[in-house]
Amino acid sequence: MRNPDLHAIADRLIAVPGVVAVALGGSRARGTHRPDSDIDLGLYYRGRLDVAALRVLAREVTGEDTDVTEPGGWGPWVDGGGWLTVDGLRVDWIYRDLDRVHRIWRDCRDGRYEIGVQAGHPLGFYSHAYAGEVALCQVLADPAGELAALREEAAQYPPALRKALIAGLWECDFALTTARYGAAGRDPVYAAGALFRAIGVACQALHAADGAWLINEKGMVAAAGRLPSAPDGFAERAQALLASVGSTPEEITRTIDAAAELIAGVRSACGA
Repeated sequence: MRNPDLHAIADRLIAVPGVVAVALGGSRARGTHRPDSDIDLGLYYRGRLDVAALRVLAREVTGEDTDVTEPGGWGPWVDGGGWLTVDGLRVDWIYRDLDRVHRIWRDCRDGRYEIGVQAGHPLGFYSHAYAGEVALCQVLADPAGELAALREEAAQYPPALRKALIAGLWECDFALTTARYGAAGRDPVYAAGALFRAIGVACQALHAADGAWLINEKGMVAAAGRLPSAPDGFAERAQALLASVGSTPEEITRTIDAAAELIAGVRSACGA
């Protein structure tokens, strides 16, 4: 198995009408990948994207028919793209509407963010992930330099976004309150869902406190635990809470009490 020539693929993608820039994202852009990790290529487009041309190119690159979606084919936030196999490795093409990314970046600088329902994102898709993706990517093709310029801007975490995400810790307390309904009703599934929400919001706040972009729920607890501001043992304690919520009202209540203590530590660490 050999790595595909990503620059060659990017050069062909940039020739497709509508594609403005191509970037390597995900773990491979950050250098945290495994040998078998997927390769994520962000296709930043504007206006009408020539999907028919992308499908032709996907067949030429893979040697087989590949399902390449229209924009919006994967939902309102992930947008669309294609899952390809090139030289034995998964290479995912992921669409990003560049004008929308610019709008989200302006929102970030003003301390605004959205949380959207999106398949594959059980915590919800946090809109500022778009800016984080740009900040952490490796630009492969960008003839006008537009994506590179945005990447340079997004390298500085916006203070207003930091403040907004830390202020969002109020939702942790609300989630813990609703989790107690799960304890009273012998409903560990409901309690677990509320606890997951509380931990996820806490991870967002911790990343914001340290000016670190969080772009996905996968690995968010471990990543938060490595942050300088994280409370002692954050990752281990958070994982233990969700690994064994309990089944009786007493067991679930003990788990929620432990979660409340952990969230209090997060609030203190964030200066909230």
